[in-house]
Amino acid sequence: MPDHARRLAAALPGVVRTDLTARAAYSSDASVFRAVPVAVAEPRDRADLVRILEVAAAEGLPVTPRGGGTSIAGNALGPGVVVDLSRHLNRIVRIDPDARTAVVEPGVVLDDLRAAASRHGLTFGPDPSTHSRCTLGGMLGNNACGPHSVAWGTTAANVESLTLLRPDGRELRAARGTSGDAATDAALTALRDAHLAALRTELGRFSRQVSGYGLHHLLPEHGFDVAKALVGSEGTCGLVTEATVRLVEAPAARALAVLGFPDVHTAAEQAPFAAAAGALTVEGMASDLLAALRSQPGRGGAGADLPPGGGWLYCEAGGATAAEARDAAHALAEAVRARVPDTTSVVVDDPARMRALWWIREAGAGIVTRPPDGGEAWAGWEDSAVPPRNLPAYLRDLYALMRGHGLRGVPYGHFGEGCLHLRLSFDLGTRPGLAAYRRFMEDAARLVVSHHGSISGEHGDGRARSELLPAMYSAGTLNAFAAFKRAFDPGNLLNPGIITDPAPLDAHLRPGPGRDALAVTPVHALARDNGSFTAAVHRCVGVGACRDPRAGAMCPSFKVTRDEVHSTRGRARVLAEMLRGESLPGGWRSTEVREALDLCLSCKACATECPVNVDMATYKAEFLHHHYRGRPRPRAHYAMGWLPLWSRLVTAAPFTAALANRALATRPLAGAVKRLAGLEPRRDLPTFAPRTLRAWTRGRRPQGAGRPVVLWPDTFTNFHAPEVGRAAVEVLEALGHRVVLPPGPVCCGLTWHSTGQLGMARRTLRRTLDVLAPALEAGLPVLGLEPSCTVMLREEAAGLLPDDPRAALLAARVTTLAELALAGDGWPFGRLDRAAVTQFHCHQEAKGTTTADREVLERLGIAADVITAGCCGLAGNFGFEPGHWEVSQACAGRELYPRLDAAPAALVHADGFSCRLQIAQGTARRPLHLAQLLHRALRR
Repeated sequence: MPDHARRLAAALPGVVRTDLTARAAYSSDASVFRAVPVAVAEPRDRADLVRILEVAAAEGLPVTPRGGGTSIAGNALGPGVVVDLSRHLNRIVRIDPDARTAVVEPGVVLDDLRAAASRHGLTFGPDPSTHSRCTLGGMLGNNACGPHSVAWGTTAANVESLTLLRPDGRELRAARGTSGDAATDAALTALRDAHLAALRTELGRFSRQVSGYGLHHLLPEHGFDVAKALVGSEGTCGLVTEATVRLVEAPAARALAVLGFPDVHTAAEQAPFAAAAGALTVEGMASDLLAALRSQPGRGGAGADLPPGGGWLYCEAGGATAAEARDAAHALAEAVRARVPDTTSVVVDDPARMRALWWIREAGAGIVTRPPDGGEAWAGWEDSAVPPRNLPAYLRDLYALMRGHGLRGVPYGHFGEGCLHLRLSFDLGTRPGLAAYRRFMEDAARLVVSHHGSISGEHGDGRARSELLPAMYSAGTLNAFAAFKRAFDPGNLLNPGIITDPAPLDAHLRPGPGRDALAVTPVHALARDNGSFTAAVHRCVGVGACRDPRAGAMCPSFKVTRDEVHSTRGRARVLAEMLRGESLPGGWRSTEVREALDLCLSCKACATECPVNVDMATYKAEFLHHHYRGRPRPRAHYAMGWLPLWSRLVTAAPFTAALANRALATRPLAGAVKRLAGLEPRRDLPTFAPRTLRAWTRGRRPQGAGRPVVLWPDTFTNFHAPEVGRAAVEVLEALGHRVVLPPGPVCCGLTWHSTGQLGMARRTLRRTLDVLAPALEAGLPVLGLEPSCTVMLREEAAGLLPDDPRAALLAARVTTLAELALAGDGWPFGRLDRAAVTQFHCHQEAKGTTTADREVLERLGIAADVITAGCCGLAGNFGFEPGHWEVSQACAGRELYPRLDAAPAALVHADGFSCRLQIAQGTARRPLHLAQLLHRALRR
C-alpha cells in the first residue's frame, strides 16, 4: 500500500491525497461500513478524472466516486481510490428556463441547483432529506427520491442525458436511444432482447423499486433510455462528468397539512389516498421519532405544532397564492377526515413553522440512531419499499419480525410511495450480534419480497443489500445485471462489490467487532453514552449535516475550507479509526487525529445542530488531555490555557497592568512576547485592566438592598473588561438586587478545558465549589456575564465532576443577566430605539438559550440583526494559536464582518469577550455587552 500511495501522489500531484488523516476521514460514508482507501482524489476537471482512472487501472486499484458522502447503504467508500467530486466539480453549467432543463457537474449540491432554478420559478423535483449537502452525482448514483418524488418523480424520471467516463477514459453521452457508443448499444440491445420477459415482469413495477439496475428503461416501449438505466448504478458503470436534468415548475405558494392518526398503521393506510388526492408530499412518521427527539438536550418542546396522534402524515399542497395553497391543504385534511373521523390536523403556511416541522422529519435518520434509553440503532434495513397499498400490511409484519428478533426501531419515510426508513437496535459489536444481524436481514428480504416490494427504495443496494438481490430477482435478471456491468466496466474497476458480485453484508462494519480496541477511561462523564468515549464517537452516523455550506452554525471550519477532514463527520471518522487502532495505530499519540482536530473551533454547534448531538468540542478536549499527558504541550496551551493565572498576576497592582499594556502596545515587545508564548503573530493580545472588577467593588458602597445575587467574576470581565462588570453591578442594583462577589478566587476552568488540560480544569472547579459552598447552600443565584463561562458552569462542570453533587447544584443556580432582568417585578429601563448587529456567543447558542436576550433587546427597542453564521472565528484560544489566523478571519468574513460593514450606524452587541475582541480587532467598531446596553437605558 505505501508503494501504491507514493506512485499515485507522484502521478497526480495536487489531486491525490495519501496522508492518513484524509484517508481515515474518508473511511466511511453514512453507512455502517468502513474501508480505508489507499488515496483520496479531488479532481478539478475532466482531464484529472481521465488521469485518475488511468493511474488507478495501472495500479490495479478500484475507483469509487463520492459526492456528499451521505450514502447510507455503503455506496461511497472503497479500499482503492475514493474520488471526491464535490470539492471542485460543482458548477451549474447552464439553466434553460424555456426547455426547463439544467446542465450540472456531479458535485453540485442539490440546494444550489434549486436556488438557481428558483429564479426562473423552477425546481428539481427529487429532494432527499440531505438536500442541503447531497450532490447531483450522488443522487444519480442512488436514484434518489425524497418527499416530493410522489408528485415529481425519482431522479431517473428527471434525467435527460448523462456524460460519463468509462474506466478506459473514453467519454460517452448516454441519452434516450443511445449510450453514445455503437458497440455498447449493441451489447445492451443483446442483453435486453435476451431477457425481455424478466425485464418486463420483474423490474419497474412501482416507483420506489430501485434495487438492481434499471434495465426496464432499455425496453423498446421505454425508448431504450440508457441515461435512465444508468441512474441508480451506484458508480459501478462510469464516472459522470455532466448531467442534463429536467426541472419542474415550483408552486408559487405552499402550505403544509400535518395529519394526526391514532397510530402509524392508520397513517400508512391513508397515505395512498392522500397521494392520489394530489398532495405534493405524503411523508409518514411514528410517535417514537418525536419521543426520541424530545429526549435530546434542549429539545423537550420540539414538535409543539404537531397535532395529537400516534402517527402523522406530512401532506404539502401548492397553489398560485398563499390562500389557494392553504385552502388546498385544508381540503386535503377534510377529505382524509371524511375517511377517518378522528383524524387531527394542523395547517401551516408560515415558512419558519413549516421549516421547523420539516426539520423533524428530515433529521429522522440521525434522531432515531440514539433512542431515549441511550442505546444505539443502526442502518442496514433502512430503505425497504413496497407498493403503497401494501404498506400497512408490510409495516405490521415488519413490526412482528422485529419483535421476533428482539429488535427495536422507529419507522418513518415516504408513505405515499410505500418507502420505509428504519434504524434498528442491532448489536454489531460482537460476533453473535453480527450473526443475528445477518439472520434478520435475510428474513426481512424474504418478507419485503412477499409483499411484492424492493429491498431498496432510494438509497441503493450498496454493501448493505446487494448480497440480498437473489431473494428479489431471478437468476436470469441477475445475469442481465452482470452483463450490463460488463458492458461499461469489463475490468470491474468501478466500485466493485456493489450490485453484482456483491461483498458480504456483514463484512467490514464500522461499529463491528474491534471498534473499541483502544482502552479508554475518559475524564468526561459522557453520561448520555454510558461513560463510553467509543460510543460517543460513534454517535456520528454520517448524514453530513455538518457539511451544509450555507445554513446553521455547524461546522465553521468546514464552511471555510470545504475539506471533509475539517467537518464534524470527518473528525469523528478519524477518531473512530484511532480507537480501532488498525489504520491509525498511534492511539492517543496520533498526530493524524491531532491534525484533524486542530481547526476545530470548539464552538459546540455540533452538540445541538447535529441530529445525534456529536460533541466534537468535548471529544477534542478529551483527546488533547490524553495526547499531551505526561509530556510538553504547545506553548500556546500554557499561554492561553493558564490565562486566568497570568491575568491575576499581571493585574496584582495597577502599575503592573499599566506596564504590561505599554509593553503590548510596543510592536517589537509585543512581537517578542507572542514569539515566546507561541502565539499567532498577527493577533493582538488583549489589554489588562489597571483596576479589576474586584478592586472596584471593594472600593464602593453597595447600593442594592434586595435579595443577594452572586456576580461571577470571570477572568475576562474581572481582569480585562471590568467596564462590563461595573455596568452589570449598577443594572442589578437598579433592579433591586444586592450584588456580592464570591469571597475568594473562582474560575470555571474554561481555558484549561478547551486546551485539554482536564486535570487542572477539575481541580479549579473543585476549589471554586469550595468557595461557593455557602452561597449554594443559601440558594443564591449565580449570575454569569461571559456566555462561555456560563455554559461551562451550567453544562460542562457536572460532566467533569460527576461525583460532586455541588457541580449539579451550581448548574441549577446559574442564571444570566437577561433572565434575571426579566424575572424581576420592575423594569427601570427606557428605550434606546436603535438598530444593532448582534453576535450571540456560539456556546450560548449551542448549549444555552438566547430567548431571554432577544426579549430584553426587544423591550429596549433594539432592532437586532442577529448573525446566523455561528462562531465569530476567534473562539477563545483558537484564534491566538499559530496556523489558525486564516480560518479565524474567514469565519468572521462569512457574515459578521460584511454585516457590520453594511450597518455603519448600528450599535454592535456581543456578550462574549472573544466576540468583542474579534470585532474590535477586525473592524473599527466598539461592541457592547448587554449589561452596557441596559446601563445606557437606565432611567436616571
